[in-house]
Amino acid sequence: MIEITPSIQIEDEELSERFVRAPGPGGQNVNKVSTAVQLSFDIRRSPSLSPVVRSRLLKLGGSRVDKDGVLTIHAHRHRTRERNRADALERLVDLIRQASHIPKARRPTRPSRAAKARRVEQKKQRAKTKRLRGAIRDGD
Repeated sequence: MIEITPSIQIEDEELSERFVRAPGPGGQNVNKVSTAVQLSFDIRRSPSLSPVVRSRLLKLGGSRVDKDGVLTIHAHRHRTRERNRADALERLVDLIRQASHIPKARRPTRPSRAAKARRVEQKKQRAKTKRLRGAIRDGD
């Protein structure tokens, strides 16, 4: 069992791993050993997630989520299978933690009357400064 937050735990059976050949560095083993990991997690069928977290996770997953609601994370940063497996799992946990965070609702604000007055006063002062920079006229 993987603990994401105190209220969200995911069973190991909900995850599936597939090992494929990785692009990039790998030395002599790059063409022989399957070290890259494809970690899949079915968001829509997971009993561990609340409906709110589920919908946020579907949005956060973006192109990593297919039409059936399965999130697939590809991990091939490291040369070993174990480190790639840990990396994929860590990225999944981070994504679920982000989805479980409730965004703070934005309350629209307005400038106060005093702030509006200060702004107008600054504009008048700036206009006066620019007006005084103008050409000097002869009083003739």
